Amino acid sequence: MSATATPPSTTTPAITELHHWIAGTPTTGTSNRFADVYHPASGRIQSRVPLATAAEVNAAVAAAAAAFPDWSAQPPLRRARVLFRFREIFERRLDEVAALINREHGKVFSDARGEATRGLENIEFATAIPHLLKGELTEQVGSGVDSYSMRQPLGVVAGITPFNFPAMVPLWMFPLALACGNTFVLKPSERDPSSANLLAEMLKEAGLPDGVFNVVHGDKVAVDAILAHPTIQAVSFVGSTPIAEYVYRTGTATGKRVQALGGAKNHMIVMPDADLDQAADALVGAAYGSAGERCMAISVAVTVGSATADNLIAKLESRIADLRIGDGAQPPSGETAESDLGPLITRAHLDKVTSYIALGEEEGAELVVDGRNPTLNPGPLTLDPPAGFFLGATLFDHVKPTMRIYKEEIFGPVLGVVRSNNFETALQLINDHEFGNGTSIFTRDGDTARDFARRVQAGMVGINVPIPVPMAFHSFGGWKRSLFGDHAIYGPEGVRFYTRLKTITARWPTGIRAGVDTTMPTLG
Repeated sequence: MSATATPPSTTTPAITELHHWIAGTPTTGTSNRFADVYHPASGRIQSRVPLATAAEVNAAVAAAAAAFPDWSAQPPLRRARVLFRFREIFERRLDEVAALINREHGKVFSDARGEATRGLENIEFATAIPHLLKGELTEQVGSGVDSYSMRQPLGVVAGITPFNFPAMVPLWMFPLALACGNTFVLKPSERDPSSANLLAEMLKEAGLPDGVFNVVHGDKVAVDAILAHPTIQAVSFVGSTPIAEYVYRTGTATGKRVQALGGAKNHMIVMPDADLDQAADALVGAAYGSAGERCMAISVAVTVGSATADNLIAKLESRIADLRIGDGAQPPSGETAESDLGPLITRAHLDKVTSYIALGEEEGAELVVDGRNPTLNPGPLTLDPPAGFFLGATLFDHVKPTMRIYKEEIFGPVLGVVRSNNFETALQLINDHEFGNGTSIFTRDGDTARDFARRVQAGMVGINVPIPVPMAFHSFGGWKRSLFGDHAIYGPEGVRFYTRLKTITARWPTGIRAGVDTTMPTLG
């Protein structure tokens, strides 16, 4: 697939039919149930994705189970070499991945390229698996007795991933799972499913044995089949909090290990001493980038002091006025500049987000900037504005903690400003919220920043950093109702999640013929 933009056309493109990927082969769906995949910038249906039956999930699991003995027996270095080749292929085709994300998700090309790059970092981390799987050894824990540990793969594991990062979030999961010796079944979002198939093709090109990685597309039928399947040992999930809780409770009830990352309502505190230009730039990027469809998007700015709020609002308004809204495909060289915000992913999601804007007005928040019916930036596509799923940056002031637009995750380009009188009140707002995914503070004061980092009840904290997503060699995970389970995702936590710890205590023949001893061994 080309990374260049789709040329303008007066004809309706043909609708393609997608497929599953089972045992190293594209597999046609048999359910006769399909979901439409839209081109968000034009509103057109561009493909149909099959929705798997339980039998198709079973076939993918059977392929993964059959591949597990040989794959898990491979030395970690050999598994790493496959991932090295996958990494090279992925990097070479990164623009192709970004263009595909743009076409199905709608985020602008540069943002899609950033998503792919962050995914690449997780592949790179996984290639270090020979080092990451090293255990511990203690010699002579007792006379002639040594003790050592090892980490071993679980077996068949599964990932259920969201629409907002169709390449990056799967790459949070399967490279590390495969590196640890597991085999994998991926159920991507049915809204933008093609990235998963492209990743499967790249893995096959890299030499991954058939069956080690499988893709089944689907809806709740497929999810429930994964959660109920007795062969699947662990499930990784990223999505909304209600579904994350469902996945966690259902999966653990069947004996699975589950990490389920849920929703968020990420706050940024802006202190009176903050660099307000820096804070305003950060807020616009963090609140409106990817049209707000990020679990780490800042959706609440908490200003300390009325002067801080007034000055920040003015700076936000001027920056929002300069945002370009439109088709996010890569512009041909020398032509119009790329848009800053692309469309939302579907008409249904657009309607949901705009309903929150109407609700905010009803609740009494001040609508400073209304993003409904935006003027579109000319782009490489000929667009029909009513058909595309566009929404401009929206800004509310005087949002109260009792309002639904404050309490609930909107998942769109909507930023609310909550005014507080002091730091303690601002901090308490964050700590009282049901979500605890990410948060940040903008300040010049080291004491305030340190106190905030220590006391705030959230899993990821930024200090003058608006979106504190950890690098691949750390781990990602929130607190409270933003994470269900004991393990954060990727990084060192990912290695622990996808392996079991085994500890061996060994003594060799000398001195073991002393006869039966029924007392508790002390070894000292």
